[in-house]
Amino acid sequence: MTRKADPGATPAAARALAPDLARGGMLLLIALANAHVLLHGRPLGVRGYPAELDPVSAVVAAAQLVLVDGRAYPLFAVLVGYGVTQLARRRLAGGAEPGDVTSLVRRRGRALLLIGLVHGLLLFPGDIIGAYGLTTVLLAGILVAGTVVSLLTTAVVGTVVATFVAFGSAATDGRGTSVLFSSGVRDPLTALVNRAIEWGLIGVLSQTLGVFGAVAFGAWAARLRILDEPGRHRALLARVAAGGLAAAVLGGLPLALAAAGLWTMGPAVGGLVHALHALTGYAGGLGYAALFGLLATRIRGAGGGPLGACGRRSLSCYLGQSVVFAALLPAWTLDLGARLTVWQVSVLAVGTWLLILVLAVVAERRGERGPAERLLRRLTYG
Repeated sequence: MTRKADPGATPAAARALAPDLARGGMLLLIALANAHVLLHGRPLGVRGYPAELDPVSAVVAAAQLVLVDGRAYPLFAVLVGYGVTQLARRRLAGGAEPGDVTSLVRRRGRALLLIGLVHGLLLFPGDIIGAYGLTTVLLAGILVAGTVVSLLTTAVVGTVVATFVAFGSAATDGRGTSVLFSSGVRDPLTALVNRAIEWGLIGVLSQTLGVFGAVAFGAWAARLRILDEPGRHRALLARVAAGGLAAAVLGGLPLALAAAGLWTMGPAVGGLVHALHALTGYAGGLGYAALFGLLATRIRGAGGGPLGACGRRSLSCYLGQSVVFAALLPAWTLDLGARLTVWQVSVLAVGTWLLILVLAVVAERRGERGPAERLLRRLTYG
């Protein structure tokens, strides 16, 4: 039996396809970016990767540092900004006052912050949802009623801030370590306390500083309806995809070489290299968004297949991936994070994403929204 659709939700046929495709594909990048930081019990190298890698893991780590790490979350942030602006546009077109829409967006941001808190405490302290919630609360007025100039100014400032945050994280030891130390704690209560500390310092404060510029970039793109109407912007999307991804690869090469053991950095150089990695990560996030926009012009039909189904339930799928990782990797559960190599945990990440993709398709065929999406609507609208 097909469930009755949520009367307040945008029907799948009326949704822009490109953002949903991007969200579905983004979750693969997020899974790869998250899995290796849950490895523990070994000396650390750059960005949470182990210092000593077997040959296969060295290749995988290098590939992820140019294509995934620091590139997935900017893409996520761009899509958050895009989605908030789509919501505001629909409300304003329906006759709502800008002040009421701003209040609605802030309620949504507070709901995301609450979901992120629970996610960070119980599952994954590197949670990004809380940071997007806080960013939405702080930028609600600009996202709803700001000018194009104010959005672009915020985006540029945010890019500069993210670059300096990355420099500061690596300027002391050259590694920019992002490992989650709570994953190596065996006592569940102690691990919970550590996750609370890590979520507050890593999952919210530092990540908010690192992503608010990309959220503003997404809102600017939504104002121009770039992903709503990708066919009209194909030339722009092609240039951004090629330039953004090329910059991401080139800017990620120094860290890739360091992770693979082919180059050793001191603290000063490490800070500069991490800053370059963060700056080009923004370019990579925009490049990926443009790439999925181009993909949308090639797909027939409104659904977008498994990627589209996953993208329409992206919050639930993101949390579902964390459930799998939390059950398998930390010391307070099955402790596979102490034994798996980088390439093995990356295979686990891909397998987890494929499993979530199948579940999303099943939910799509049954006409069910994701449970986290239903909760978010309940917390936002009552």
